[in-house]
Amino acid sequence: MLSFKNGPVELAYLDKGEGEPIMLVHGFASSKEANWVDPRWVHTLTHAGRRVIALDNRGHGASTKLYDPAAYHSAAMADDVRALLDHLGLGRADVMGYSMGARVTAFLALAHPERVRSVILGGLGYHLIDGVGLPDAVAEAMEAPSLADVTDPQGRTFRAFADRTKSDLRALAACIRGSRQTLTETEVSRIEPPVLIAIGTKDDVAGPPQKLAEVIPGSVLVDIPDRDHMLAVGDRVYKAAVLEFLKDRP
Repeated sequence: MLSFKNGPVELAYLDKGEGEPIMLVHGFASSKEANWVDPRWVHTLTHAGRRVIALDNRGHGASTKLYDPAAYHSAAMADDVRALLDHLGLGRADVMGYSMGARVTAFLALAHPERVRSVILGGLGYHLIDGVGLPDAVAEAMEAPSLADVTDPQGRTFRAFADRTKSDLRALAACIRGSRQTLTETEVSRIEPPVLIAIGTKDDVAGPPQKLAEVIPGSVLVDIPDRDHMLAVGDRVYKAAVLEFLKDRP
């Protein structure tokens, strides 16, 4: 397993293929394998001639588990991505994040625009601005004795997913409570790299996609037909749109 340290936090990552680098940042309760390997994103991108790098976010996968919500600020998680670029000696890369990973990607693009060649926001719409991430009910679902004890529908969805990925539930509860930062419309409008927004038409987690696209000058919006927040991840329409977007980068 490849890993590196950003301060006291050890972060696992994968590094596959050759070519222009693209960094992948997974969503809540997921991992580099669940978000990017299993849905064949790594296969798709390496076969398109890309070098693919993906990390396990802090609290997830094989990376360090932290139990203080303050450790999961979106800016801290974005700094983990910046640190991985430094560790690999990469000046910049295309960056694609999904859901929570898209929020982290937006924070990275604002803090270090010179490091981000382009931005792909999957599964995150206007809730980047008007939402605080997933609700407290999801944190409470992580703390429940079992899935059978969870009654909130969204909480049940994410608890079932966390159980499938064999996640550290206490770390995930801290992550939910600590990564609830938003950006203002003014901040989002200042994202410099080209932006693609891709969201399932049945996604009830992301927030309105068109409303976010209107805030980011020149952004490209792609609807992923008939897909909800979970099923959009590996969709062929999403993959085709990303490959087309990357092809157009100078």
